Amino acid sequence: MPLFNYIAIDKEGKQKEGTLEVGSQNEAIARIKEMGFYPTQVAEVKDEGGDDAIKKAAAKKGKKKGEFNLAFPTVSGKELTQFTRQLAVLIDAGLPLMRGMTTLAKSTPNPYFKGIIIEIGLTIEGGATFSEALAKRPKIFDKLYVNMVKAGEIGGVLEIALNRLAEFMEKSQSIRGKVKAAMFYPIAVMVVAVIIVGILMTFVIPKFKTIFTDMLGEGEGLPEFTELVLAISDAIKNNVFAVIGGFVALFITFKLIITKTKLGRRAWDKFKLIMPVLGDVVRKVAIARFSRTLGTLVSSGVPILQALNIVKETAGNVILTAAIEKVYDAVKEGETITKPLEASGVFPPMVISMIDIGEETGALPEMLVRIADVYEEEVDNAVTAMTSLLEPVMIVFLAVIVGSIVIAMFLPLIKMMDKLGQ
Repeated sequence: MPLFNYIAIDKEGKQKEGTLEVGSQNEAIARIKEMGFYPTQVAEVKDEGGDDAIKKAAAKKGKKKGEFNLAFPTVSGKELTQFTRQLAVLIDAGLPLMRGMTTLAKSTPNPYFKGIIIEIGLTIEGGATFSEALAKRPKIFDKLYVNMVKAGEIGGVLEIALNRLAEFMEKSQSIRGKVKAAMFYPIAVMVVAVIIVGILMTFVIPKFKTIFTDMLGEGEGLPEFTELVLAISDAIKNNVFAVIGGFVALFITFKLIITKTKLGRRAWDKFKLIMPVLGDVVRKVAIARFSRTLGTLVSSGVPILQALNIVKETAGNVILTAAIEKVYDAVKEGETITKPLEASGVFPPMVISMIDIGEETGALPEMLVRIADVYEEEVDNAVTAMTSLLEPVMIVFLAVIVGSIVIAMFLPLIKMMDKLGQ
């Protein structure tokens, strides 16, 4: 269908611009009036078609306002959550889907996301369902999002599905934010430690070497610990680019091993589950995510096998993915999901028991959501405890590194004072 750019006036006298995909100019005018606007100009977009026309029309509008100039257009999780929540509220208030999309497009500050919303609206106007329009943009709306919307459309409870989806996304962002906040402190301390040690070893320590040689004389040897620190300093100073290149090469090699090889990825994901301190947090995050995702999908009306496929793709850990694959096979054969989960070794007995009870009582979705609530609270407590433990550990670590360097520089002075005293 042809595209029409329009300029209209709203009830408050403000000018509105947009693009519609309709059969004729009369239909475009009628649609604009249905939106509550008074059309002043309606013109067909020539020599353009499909999504490209929509994107160019939206880009033209954005450039006019100085908006579509982002080098790397993205949609953040917070923006997507806010969009989902607001759309659920608008639909629940009785507003038609298209009117809600138009309203949200106007109020979205991100010009890239605004263009996406406009495209979705035009796709729906072209005869597609909301879920089909979302599925055309998989980089923004994943399979979890699309399938929950589809289930809401089929059941006639789209606003409920969107509300559950918004709650799920808010919970996921919250738990992810807590883990990132806990990791920020030790990473920041490590970066500061590396910078301080690098400056000391490259610029400060070499000057002490000259001073010690002049003070003690050529025949006098330095203490062994001081010699060790000076040797490390010389190695870093003389090979600074090689050291940096070595760390970069090591990091790239590590990333390639865990991303390009199945064995490397499996070993790394297994290590994350069993490593000291952090392993417990990673395990609880994985259990909470699995339970929340599966519970939300099933409670929204998504079939259990389809839900398990989606959960498998969003697990984020190959050990957990393998366990979910076994659960899928078991359910497909008419068996329960508890035995494969128990055999995986990831899920503790309490979780297995609660899922088993949920299956027997027919309240599996509610039980999964309850498990997610419990483990998200445990993650919060574990992160708080880990942060409290890491703070003194990192302070002591930094003090030992810097203190060792200071002591190494003082040992020759002590030796010289003893020589003068004798």
